Amino acid sequence: MKTLELSTGLNGMETWVAVYRNRVQLQLSGRARTAISNAKSTVDTVIARGGAVYGINTGFGRMAGTVISDDGVEALQKNVVVTHAIGSGPVLSASETRLVMAMKIASLAQGHSGVRLELVDFMMEMFNRDLLPVIPSQGSVGASGDLTPLAHVAAAMIGEGMISVAGEAKPSADALASAGLRPLELQPKEGLAMLNGTQVSTALALTGAIEARQALDSAIIIGALTTEALLGSVAPFEDRIHQIRRQPGQIEVARRLRELTKGSEFRDKAITDGRVQDPYCLRCQPQVYGACLDLLDSVDVTLEREADAVTDNPIVFPETDEILSGGNFHAEPVAFAADIVAMAICELGSLSERRLAMMTDTSLSGLPPFLTDDPGLNSGFMSGQIAAAAMVAENRQKAHPASVDSVPTVVNYEDHVSMATHGARRLLTMVDTLNNILATELLAAVEGCDHRGLELSSPLREVKTLVRSQVDRMNSDRTFGPAYAAARGMVKSGQIADLGTGVL
Repeated sequence: MKTLELSTGLNGMETWVAVYRNRVQLQLSGRARTAISNAKSTVDTVIARGGAVYGINTGFGRMAGTVISDDGVEALQKNVVVTHAIGSGPVLSASETRLVMAMKIASLAQGHSGVRLELVDFMMEMFNRDLLPVIPSQGSVGASGDLTPLAHVAAAMIGEGMISVAGEAKPSADALASAGLRPLELQPKEGLAMLNGTQVSTALALTGAIEARQALDSAIIIGALTTEALLGSVAPFEDRIHQIRRQPGQIEVARRLRELTKGSEFRDKAITDGRVQDPYCLRCQPQVYGACLDLLDSVDVTLEREADAVTDNPIVFPETDEILSGGNFHAEPVAFAADIVAMAICELGSLSERRLAMMTDTSLSGLPPFLTDDPGLNSGFMSGQIAAAAMVAENRQKAHPASVDSVPTVVNYEDHVSMATHGARRLLTMVDTLNNILATELLAAVEGCDHRGLELSSPLREVKTLVRSQVDRMNSDRTFGPAYAAARGMVKSGQIADLGTGVL
């Protein structure tokens, strides 16, 4: 199993993709260990000076003006954890939970949180032994951080929550004992440091962005295959057209489409039998998908920064022995990123459905109605297009921006919140729906190409071969459910995207 080292500074998108996609082990760099210890020393120094310090010996939120006596300081940290661990709804998956834990470790490793090295090592031990806190997905407004879901992480560490062991949820005290671990006793600031932070919303947004990028790669390949089936023109993909607009994503998608169709027998046929101008669903693929690519690239930059960011409060500055209260826990950057990904997902599905509809319309496609040899007796892809239309509408409804729906909390003290967490949580469901749309188009595109009987380019021939290895011709009606299920598996597993590796 691969071991990843987390350090101060940016750990890089490759780290987070690896944590999400694979089981890995984590370790801290020497620099991170020093940074954590220095921040803890500052907390001790500030406590020794005396006086009220937010989050250490005061109440929280609206009760920040309440000073806690010395004998209540440790109880304060436990109380903030157990009272916030009230989440509801479906629990996060194992891969999502690992990503949350790794990002929290990375944030604490920056050396501005003031926790003990023992706490970070304990959390890393849980990660490496796959002792995963059970984290309900609902209950965070994305400001003061992801308080409720992160409280479930902290609760598991102190023996008060639930831990998933090999997929089975157990009381954390029992799970820790079985692993030979003693629950942590939280020290000053540690409870608040664990709860404040944007790690849950960031992890969920990042998983959505990762899967959306794979879906985009699939959509470009499937779009190229549909272009062939419809004898679409590749002239609109000519590099000069896109260079003078200067949009990098558009330039890149046009390049991929040219590479995917190069050397195909469909090209000569398109010149003699194609249209003077194609509908936008074919002609504007570089413009639409390129814009999606640019958006996903910008989202990656935001989330890569946020994954290693110090987003708890207050923040420790060891170089000056200061503890300052700020608002880095406000997840507005993540909320905007999640909203952007949701919009891109919608557009990917919308264009795919339009190409599918064009293939079923004999007046536009030049193919048999609904891609069936005996229309009337057979319905062919009629129901496929109907289902795709329904899924496009479903994703549009889910794409309403979460970031504009602030609801004040804590008697108007925390009066503007990001709603990043549920804005990010919807993304995987939306990508799953998008992949279902793309799978339908994939089947129709392969069927359309078979109707033409021409030779495809090498990369698209591989795609068609993969489909036909699992799905027979669909030009006559039969029970189509297994065919659709097989195509969904090809798209969702990344098999289609992987076949375009040479041009992507």
